[in-house]
Amino acid sequence: MKLATWNVNSIRVRLPHVLDWLQARRPDVLCLQETKVEDHAFPVNALREMGYSVCSNGQKTYNGVATLSLKPVRHVLTTLPGSGDEQKRFLAVDIGKTHIVNVYVPNGAEVGSEKFRYKLSWLRRLTKYLAEAMTRYNRVIVMGDYNIAPADEDVYNPKGWEGSVLVSPRERKAFQGLIDLGLIDIFREFEQPDASYSWWDYRRAAFARNWGLRIDHILCSAALARQCTSSDIDTAPRGWERPSDHAPVIAEFK
Repeated sequence: MKLATWNVNSIRVRLPHVLDWLQARRPDVLCLQETKVEDHAFPVNALREMGYSVCSNGQKTYNGVATLSLKPVRHVLTTLPGSGDEQKRFLAVDIGKTHIVNVYVPNGAEVGSEKFRYKLSWLRRLTKYLAEAMTRYNRVIVMGDYNIAPADEDVYNPKGWEGSVLVSPRERKAFQGLIDLGLIDIFREFEQPDASYSWWDYRRAAFARNWGLRIDHILCSAALARQCTSSDIDTAPRGWERPSDHAPVIAEFK
């Protein structure tokens, strides 16, 4: 079983990239974030032609998540319990015996801002949801753009980013709260190259200089972690023409 997550920063713009990448890597499940289209406008047919079923939870211009699967999808949940807002950032499905949660965590804008408080509140609700889900499911995977770099090794210039949104102590504490539930950051279970990142700003030739952050993650329950054989970041699509600013993160399981 091969699983992947990718913030595509507009499925309309990046559809050719997604199709090419699916053809080359053929994951069993791909979670997309920032699709930026309403469900009726999602390019379902192009993906179905490749053998994927599609669950979309989208909105116009902003946010949006979608989960693609080679196997049937059941028990779709599109609203994070307790959220009470219209931002499309959450999609939970069952695929076989595995509960897969696709998340696009709010950016937070600036530490201390209203958007930052919303981010922390959203993460608290996510933690509460996952705590309950892990009592019902043995196999849980939470994939997506978390907008959090958990440690200094996930930041190209820790000193320069110190105290900023994406790396602030409160955000990292919230991420650790997910780990404390028993979830495992599967990428860090394997030896990885130094300076491994999943996002690079479009400005200042950041990708060419590898000035990045690791903010896209695959967390999984212990039962699945024991079956994981590899995890990596495919940086190649970030170098394609008109790329997303994120790269796909992949994990493979027995």
